[in-house]
Amino acid sequence: MEKNRMIIVEGPQGTGKTTLTDYLRDNIPTSNLYRLSGHKIKSIEGKELSRKMYYDQLDYLEKLSSIPMDLIFDRTFFTEEVYTRLGYKEYGFNDVFHELVNRLNSLNYEMYLVLLHLENTELFKQRLDRKSHHNYQSFSIQNSINQQNTYLQFVDELKNTNIHVIPLAMDDFTKAYEKVNKIFNIENK
Repeated sequence: MEKNRMIIVEGPQGTGKTTLTDYLRDNIPTSNLYRLSGHKIKSIEGKELSRKMYYDQLDYLEKLSSIPMDLIFDRTFFTEEVYTRLGYKEYGFNDVFHELVNRLNSLNYEMYLVLLHLENTELFKQRLDRKSHHNYQSFSIQNSINQQNTYLQFVDELKNTNIHVIPLAMDDFTKAYEKVNKIFNIENK
């Protein structure tokens, strides 16, 4: 029996996570899209809240693995790790992060981590100049570049896992869609 796919889309502010996850949801039949925003607690109490939240999420995903449905995520615990590595929170998350990666790696899914980035970082300026966005972390070109560099570290860090790590440039949406169409066997309409 073929495994369900779990597609996790991560990347800094302004790279097109919402755009890509909406595209995947619209073009992958029998899929569910989850948008996770984490929490705003930056103090040490936030670490235990994050641990519980993401372990509960993984328990839920384990239960769903027998239902024939692909799952698409707009952010997961990878964001928490990036934000703590960059010092946006008062605690470290690396120990919990590695526990969560091991648990994720053991789930019965074909796993994909799509890491969005912009090759032309000047595009962050126009993409971050939007009227509505979440105010969890300040929107700035430098913050997005720092996040992008940190997300791309996962390419090497996850080499010895069952997780297919796919760096995806989102400078040109059409080219990005062509690439994901091939990876996820999406037929052009």
